[in-house]
Amino acid sequence: MNIECPLPIDPEDKVHLGHGSGGTLSQNLLQECILPHFRNQWTERGHDSAVLPFGSNRLVFTTDSFVVTPLFFPGGNIGELAVYGTVNDLAMSGARPLYLSCSLILEEGLPLGTLKLVMAAMGRAAEATGVQLVTGDTKVVERGKGDGLYINTSGIGMAEHDQKIGPDSIQPGDRIILSGDIGRHGMAVMATREGLEFDSPLQSDCAALHRPVQAMMESGIAVHCLRDLTRGGLATALVELARSSNKQLLIREPEISVCTPVQGACELLGLDPLYVANEGRFVVFVPPQVEAQALSILNSHEVSSQSRVIGHVTDTDKPELILQNLLGCERLLDFLPGEQLPRIC
Repeated sequence: MNIECPLPIDPEDKVHLGHGSGGTLSQNLLQECILPHFRNQWTERGHDSAVLPFGSNRLVFTTDSFVVTPLFFPGGNIGELAVYGTVNDLAMSGARPLYLSCSLILEEGLPLGTLKLVMAAMGRAAEATGVQLVTGDTKVVERGKGDGLYINTSGIGMAEHDQKIGPDSIQPGDRIILSGDIGRHGMAVMATREGLEFDSPLQSDCAALHRPVQAMMESGIAVHCLRDLTRGGLATALVELARSSNKQLLIREPEISVCTPVQGACELLGLDPLYVANEGRFVVFVPPQVEAQALSILNSHEVSSQSRVIGHVTDTDKPELILQNLLGCERLLDFLPGEQLPRIC
């Protein structure tokens, strides 16, 4: 049987480390190799999860894989990351998370003590977030083929509201709210991996985000879009949203908080904190008339207590992200050609 590919393929092209990490490589992989075979109304939206009709309700479904190394890092571990990351993807559709699946890819030789610690952490995280792990699978691969442990989780939640949250709901004038300082997770993992020590300890921001989102949903305020800032960090997430919504986004650099340890680590390593991954931060797009109410709700929750408006959606129909510095000078931000930090989520 002959299978026709809709796009030309260079036989010398290969998947490499940058693929699947955010940015142009990830986008090319999706657009050229994956999405042409699975075009539908849900994949076209380009959101963190799919909102599906389910009788008179709306079911929200998402999946994610976690390949972080090392497995344990300051402020978290791969088990907590898997639970929180999937819960957060559900939250970005305004859903109440309910159930998780868990598939484990175990490398031969992984210490059972390590596995028990990770599973215990997953259990505590699931209990803390109010979700139940209801099904799963395990596979073992040969020594040297799995880097210890990979985890895939899928999540199901319910959207108990009638809002359409996603890139296609972003409107000119919308305020862009950032829930806290950026870059903690990526730099905490990098510092641990490389054995770097700083005067102030770096801690991952790994956390669940569903409670402040649920509070906004229950308040009834209009929420146009939500996006957690994982792979590729703040800049990559906003570039993706600009392109998906066909809107120009303008953000102000002085309003974007970077803590001193992260700033110092980025300067030392030559990295841009705007592109460093987070696991406990998100952006919210809301109309200007509900900006104050949204900030009040977000700032009442510990995980989003540093929320502030960092920019807005302009009236220009150009799919681009503009960064304005302290002096008012502007520059265009785009996807990085590769990834700054591999294997961090």
